[in-house]
Amino acid sequence: MNRDVEDRVPVLIVGGSLVGLSASLFLGRLGVEHMLVEKHPGTSRHPRGRGNNVRTMELFRVAGAEPMIREAASVLADNHGILQAGSLTGDDQEWLFKEIDPGGGLAKFSPTGWCLCSQNDLEPVLVRCARKHGGDLRFSTELLSFDQDGEGVTAVVRNRESGEDRTVRADYLIAADGPRSPVRERLGIGQTGPGDLFHNVSLTFRAPGLAEVVGDRRFIACYLTNPEADGALLPVDNQEEWVFHAPWHPDQGETLEDFTDERVVDHIRRATGVPDLDVQITGKAPWHAAERVAERYSDGRVFLAGDSAHEMSPTGAFGSNTGIQDAHNLAWKLAAVLGGWAGPGLLETYETERQPVAQATSARASARSAEHSHPGYAPAPGVGGGRQSGVLTVALGYRYTRGAVVGTDPELPPVPERMQLTGDPGTRAPHMWLRQFGAQESTLDLYERFPVLLTGSEGTAWHSAGLGVAERLNVPLHCYRVGTGPDDDLTPEDGADWAGIHGTAEDGAVLVRPDGFVAWRAEGPVPDPERTLQEVLESVLRLNRA
Repeated sequence: MNRDVEDRVPVLIVGGSLVGLSASLFLGRLGVEHMLVEKHPGTSRHPRGRGNNVRTMELFRVAGAEPMIREAASVLADNHGILQAGSLTGDDQEWLFKEIDPGGGLAKFSPTGWCLCSQNDLEPVLVRCARKHGGDLRFSTELLSFDQDGEGVTAVVRNRESGEDRTVRADYLIAADGPRSPVRERLGIGQTGPGDLFHNVSLTFRAPGLAEVVGDRRFIACYLTNPEADGALLPVDNQEEWVFHAPWHPDQGETLEDFTDERVVDHIRRATGVPDLDVQITGKAPWHAAERVAERYSDGRVFLAGDSAHEMSPTGAFGSNTGIQDAHNLAWKLAAVLGGWAGPGLLETYETERQPVAQATSARASARSAEHSHPGYAPAPGVGGGRQSGVLTVALGYRYTRGAVVGTDPELPPVPERMQLTGDPGTRAPHMWLRQFGAQESTLDLYERFPVLLTGSEGTAWHSAGLGVAERLNVPLHCYRVGTGPDDDLTPEDGADWAGIHGTAEDGAVLVRPDGFVAWRAEGPVPDPERTLQEVLESVLRLNRA
């Protein structure tokens, strides 16, 4: 059926939850025109997906959204740790961990920190920020069909309120349409992994008397382990609003209809150990924990991101964070290709980089669920055993061993055993505080729109080479000299050794991608720095200027 194209955009995003909205924000910040379609009439109303890890908050910081997110999350700002207890009133209570950042050690790695902001509070902030940067967000609009050719994607979308169909022509499509992704199914992309792990019913409820029982135990979640009424209790406002995740066993014939108000109220009372607790159920939503990763992350001009690409156990809050970081990785590459300063081959590195990270992270999420004895989860033998990387290392220390990087060891695992953010190619560039024009900023604040070359006061040859290569290749490479001299652009605070922190010498250089990952590093001078840097940029950006 022939249709006239009614809308033309460089990028069409399908799905308006956390990952789709983040993709819109990141693309908007990079000046990429785009449209987002979401079949639901608005953002999520259910308080879920609340853990935003430090890497995600770094991305939101650079995108200018962090202050609004922290304001939206203020009610839970003092909640930390995971408590495990037989009930809230008994003696058998143990903190699985009490502080997210005990001792404040995270400050040496990052300019920001974790943030507990529920999805229903975070998504409206992302909507405002995305629209501020030009995002065309269309709710109550669903994707009906799409076809692609060598030049782009033609999609048909329907406004569910008016019934009007429109045809959209885009250069690229991002499918952030959830774990049962119609786009992934349409492309015939399979999945690998163990599959379903466990099932829960998420119950929102009002219980004015529960705050007094909880007292000063400001937990992120409390795993209640009464074998006759187990589940996870999560605060919404620490006062009257709460969430309870009750195990659900559809494999035993249990249906959602079995979760009547009478049954779940009794379950919550027994789990908390408060038999006369006044409980008013306000909502019920099933959810499924699974471990799956897509066999491919792209097909032609269509890319999977978030739950359409991977599903993870919720323990550790890895799933949504990994998806938001997918969107960030893809956004700068799309911007570079659409802007003409990178070759189309750069987009192939999206899967090369992100799929191994998802595979390692999803396995770690399942292991953490086993370690924490997550209610409803009966892990397979061997899951959760042995030496495991810490949560911070998984969240922040992952690395790209192949892709848009030069000088990496492809045999290294994507998640190391311990944190090593020392400027190695393929890792997130180190954080250090600098002064620029008298204002304090992190090195991470330099990385968003363009690649960056850092050199020291003794790296004049590299700095000159960067300026020359940028002009010759027409690449928007920003070159900064770090030091205390009159010609230096950035001054390290407190005499910090920028070169040592980045694993190079004062006459070396570090090339950092727009997403803050080290693309390449020179530990010292070379005979022909301009030729070397040109070859590196052509490799990283998949340029073929012959």
